Amino acid sequence: MTTERLVYLPLGGAGEIGMNCYVYGYGPAGKERLIVVDLGVTFPDMDGTPGVDLILPDVTWLEERKDQIEAVFITHAHEDHIGAVGHLFARLGTPKIYARTFTANIARRKMEDAGYDREDVTTVGAFPETVQAGPFKVGFVPISHSIPESSGLVIDTPKGRLLHTGDFKIDETPLVGEAFDRELWSGLGKDGVKALICDSTNVFSPDAGRSEATIGGNITELMKDARGMVVATTFASNIARLRTLAKAANAAGRSVCLLGRSMRRMVEAATEVGILTDFPTTVSPEDALDIPRENLFLLVTGSQGERRAASAQLANGKFMGITMKEGDLFLFSSKTIPGNERGVIRIMNAFSEMGVDVVEDRNGQYHVSGHANRPDLQEMHSLTKPQFLVPMHGEHRHLREHVKLGGESGLDGIVAVNGMMVDLSGNTPKVAEYIETGRTYLDGSVQIGAMDGIVRDRIRMALNGHVIVTVIIDEEGEPLGDPWCEVKGIAEVGQSNAPLVDILENDLGQFLMRAKDKTLRDDDRLEQELRKIARQVTQYEIGKKVEVTCVISRLA
Repeated sequence: MTTERLVYLPLGGAGEIGMNCYVYGYGPAGKERLIVVDLGVTFPDMDGTPGVDLILPDVTWLEERKDQIEAVFITHAHEDHIGAVGHLFARLGTPKIYARTFTANIARRKMEDAGYDREDVTTVGAFPETVQAGPFKVGFVPISHSIPESSGLVIDTPKGRLLHTGDFKIDETPLVGEAFDRELWSGLGKDGVKALICDSTNVFSPDAGRSEATIGGNITELMKDARGMVVATTFASNIARLRTLAKAANAAGRSVCLLGRSMRRMVEAATEVGILTDFPTTVSPEDALDIPRENLFLLVTGSQGERRAASAQLANGKFMGITMKEGDLFLFSSKTIPGNERGVIRIMNAFSEMGVDVVEDRNGQYHVSGHANRPDLQEMHSLTKPQFLVPMHGEHRHLREHVKLGGESGLDGIVAVNGMMVDLSGNTPKVAEYIETGRTYLDGSVQIGAMDGIVRDRIRMALNGHVIVTVIIDEEGEPLGDPWCEVKGIAEVGQSNAPLVDILENDLGQFLMRAKDKTLRDDDRLEQELRKIARQVTQYEIGKKVEVTCVISRLA
């Protein structure tokens, strides 16, 4: 019996939407040669991850096996698939990175930002061109999505062919990028497909997906009817939508101005590689100030309520000298990702208070999804005829429903979430083992573990407030004067109607006066007692057990 096995291990993107990172391995158990598909990020929220800049997949398991990694393949240039490339490159042993032209352009920019060489990214043509990566032969298969040059992957292995769809939709008129090619995908399954690893995002959407080409007319009419300035936001990476919006603005007699770094970078990248050849001429933010409002269109970042993006800045009052006014119109040509609703609603309400008319999707009038709906997933199953199905890119409910959908046509499937290694070697998928995984936070310029306690402490301080207790011990081991306290983030007067600091210092001072020498000589013991008293006082006075930091200084 052969000792080699073919395995699939999601480290991100399975059981959640975002932070995609998938591993395929072939070889003896524990010694498999590995390829990585996508290195994406997800975004923090102010409640659960305050102060965090980005959330990356936990690649500790890969880092411990970096000598087994053959290559990294990036399916497309959305942040949840490419955003962690520069951050994780060194931790993975600086592997070869492969992508198609547009995606490679974005990847090189990210690598440069992280201090790496642009040459660390290799451009690959579309299938039938392939890359040999150890026991894997990998080809990039064009597929339609909401960003140019999206690709699924055909992964040929000694155990059979795998098809990794990446994010996709069935769109024959995407306007920018390649149309969905039924003949191509059907051909991939003619010689047999062991497993289809498939996007599950829209498995609950019952109607067939709609093309990008269906919304341009609606947007044009909306802009023509608007009496003031028109502003729209969408994902900066949705190049086809940027083009649709800009062309609609031109048709409505409006000049186009791009606001937001990522918006400008995406248009530049798409133009640079020749994907975007007919984008309307744009004006600078400075020149936009001189254009009558009724003749101006702003295309801005921040469709998900990001606090530092252009839409949030406009909602706060002004961005690059431009302000929103009563009678203007703001269009969200996008879908709000679950978890981002509060930020988006905050911006909508801020604009409403200014007298700005806010327009949302309105049942597909101004936005179409980049992901396959339920009938489209069924068509992908039918075209490729896999032996079994492994859903990915979705929350647990999406993966489970996708397995059920496959079962309706006789497909065997498995719900595989992050950290679950699946053995694809046999005639049915089965769990091989479980890997400890999670999230890594980019906190400023430092990567920290989600379980390190740093963010937890930050949340606890935010929820409970903070007291700093300072004590000086003299050369004889006796307290020098009274302790003093500083309070942050809590009420300064409690139920005793006296300053909280005075009460704290009084009770702590009394404790020091009666503390035994053994306690005064032991910093850990002294700190424990000071913290306990401070928390008891605050609990009684203001009803909170605060976070306490003790500073004990000893004179030599």
